Amino acid sequence: MKGNNMAIIKVPQQAWYRTGELELKLPDSWQVETGYMAGYNRPELKPEAIRSAMQSPIGTRPLGELAKGKKEVAIVFDDLSRVTRTAKIVPHVLEALAEAGIPDDNIRFICGLGAHGVMYRTDFAKKLGEDVVSRFRVFNHNPFGNCVWVGTTSTYQTKVYINEEYTKCDLRIVIGSCVPHPFVGFGGGSKLVMPGLASFETINWHHKLGGARIDPVNMENKPTQGMGFIDDNMAKKDIDEAVELAGIDFLINTIVNLWGESVAIYAGDWREAFAAAVRDAKMHYRTPKVTDKDIVIANSYAKASESMISLAAAIPLVSHRGGDIVVIANAPEGQVTHYLVGIFGKDTYACQYTQCDIPPQVKRVIVFNQYPHRGSSWFEEHEKIVYIREWDNVVAALKRDYGPGTKVAVIPDATNQFFAWYD
Repeated sequence: MKGNNMAIIKVPQQAWYRTGELELKLPDSWQVETGYMAGYNRPELKPEAIRSAMQSPIGTRPLGELAKGKKEVAIVFDDLSRVTRTAKIVPHVLEALAEAGIPDDNIRFICGLGAHGVMYRTDFAKKLGEDVVSRFRVFNHNPFGNCVWVGTTSTYQTKVYINEEYTKCDLRIVIGSCVPHPFVGFGGGSKLVMPGLASFETINWHHKLGGARIDPVNMENKPTQGMGFIDDNMAKKDIDEAVELAGIDFLINTIVNLWGESVAIYAGDWREAFAAAVRDAKMHYRTPKVTDKDIVIANSYAKASESMISLAAAIPLVSHRGGDIVVIANAPEGQVTHYLVGIFGKDTYACQYTQCDIPPQVKRVIVFNQYPHRGSSWFEEHEKIVYIREWDNVVAALKRDYGPGTKVAVIPDATNQFFAWYD
């Protein structure tokens, strides 16, 4: 859209409020390219498609049959740093459990938040729906206590301590979304239990890769870690080994479009259902190669409270001649508290905190945030990082250095897309 010598690009905003669009006005003399992921506009699933997935699962019996004779049920879900529309899935799960004769009092929900900060009732209601929060017990996972040892992995020799309440249940259901992840390639699946329900000590050791070193030659040829890189990913292998020990009885994973709506669902055996989800995800979230840009505008939507992920996605798009990155970090709740990698004071950091690695070709990182909160920012004080609250001021700052013909890339959701660098 153009008008008054300005082009208008729209990107999604505020997944957990009233989802809308942010209008980015840019000079129409600039050459603007929007990098959409392949499945950005796939239609949302109808309720009957979700119910069908429950009734025809991959690699196991339907949930209702698995539930017969079970005593205690744990339903694990992800926190608000993930866009999974759990409230639209849970009714079908509860229907199957009710048909199996399991009373409400024997069902509990556990937020698999790993080392993230806790959720509150208002957060639970957004994720699960008001009815579920009112009827059932809903708990936060506590990584600092109430975890029990279930075994040790062989990949990193990780001593696996898992949420005690989860281990007490004889039916364990996990609900999440299979989306690109900067560490294990794709999140969801087993990751909801490890690190989702793991102790801090377990998470800390695992994220250190058990002291292992990544082969630099292999990394040079093709990374084994990063958004979309899951094959030969040793961190993912360690997670799967941990979940072999902890157990998942029934997995539900969705694929989501640009607005976070569920467009496909894979349910059943946690190994087979996740593998099927990944096959879809590798093409669905794939974004055509974009390079050699003067300005890269990286929007954070699905994981707006982890906006730093956008920076990693944007850096490879910047021209080797030099350019700027604009990260849109509009999270009214601020950046998620992270006890493993977060900032907890002016010069006080979590045990695995690392500073932003901004390469020489990136001149500036402009963080556009309409809800600034310096205390929650993962972008530390840095000579290349500039914070701006008004979009018009962002454009004014860019126009001082860039004129007609400027090459611009817009990534509609840099937290949930990956680029095909190694085709």
